[in-house]
Amino acid sequence: MEIIISSKSKKPIYEQIASQIKQMIMAGQLQEGDSLPAMRSLAKSLRVSVITVQRTYEDLQREGFVDSAVGRGTFVAKQDKSLIRNEHLAMIEGHLSEVIHIAKNSGIELEEITKLLHKLFEETGG
Repeated sequence: MEIIISSKSKKPIYEQIASQIKQMIMAGQLQEGDSLPAMRSLAKSLRVSVITVQRTYEDLQREGFVDSAVGRGTFVAKQDKSLIRNEHLAMIEGHLSEVIHIAKNSGIELEEITKLLHKLFEETGG
C-alpha cells in the first residue's frame, strides 16, 4: 500500500493518509476483509507518529471504512454502496467548487460550464 504525504498540503497528515486509504477502498484496490498495516509499521514506513496513524484508523472506523479488532488488526469493512456513493458525490462537489471558483474569477458564465460539462460527460460515454 503506497501512501504519499505532502508537507505542502493544507490537510493534516492523518487526513492525507485517510483520504488515500478511502480512495483505495472506493477504487477496489482494497477489498472487504483486506488487512491494513499495523499502526506501528505504517507509522514507521511513513515516518509519522503512531498517534497520527491511530487517529487515521479511528476516523476510518467511525466513517465505516474499516473495522478494528484488538489483537487482530484493522481490516477493510464491508462497504455500504450508499456510503461510497456519498463519498464520490462529496469528491465531485469539491472539484466542482474549484471549477466554479475558477469560472467566476475568469468571467465564465454558468451556461458555458454547463455546456462543457455535458460535452465532456457525453464524450466519456455518459
